[in-house]
Amino acid sequence: MAKPSASADSSSSYCGFEDLLPVMASKLGGEGLMGELCNGFKLLMDRERGVITFDSLKKKSALLGLQDLSDDDLRSMVKEGDFDGDGALNQMEFCVLMFRLSPELMEASRFLLEQAFQHDFKDFL
Repeated sequence: MAKPSASADSSSSYCGFEDLLPVMASKLGGEGLMGELCNGFKLLMDRERGVITFDSLKKKSALLGLQDLSDDDLRSMVKEGDFDGDGALNQMEFCVLMFRLSPELMEASRFLLEQAFQHDFKDFL
């Protein structure tokens, strides 16, 4: 996941992040990366609702080194990934958001997709 660098500021919260997803992807492969993203989702989610809310993200953000982000930054992260408009992130929305916040990983996603297809359809190739 992304980790804030020393240059992170509230006006461009995402630009100041050190992107660790490509490193994770290269070490874990596509399937392993998705497993780790799912683990991250479970860590941040509100246990009662089964989604990541602003409150659950705020309470657990220090676990990921995000304690310096403002409430506005955290709200923006939830809003950025909330495709269905319910004010929270489900697991799919969270994973998509993590990919979107990682420009390098987005470029490499074609490779990861091909790797997943080769794994899943190896008997047919």
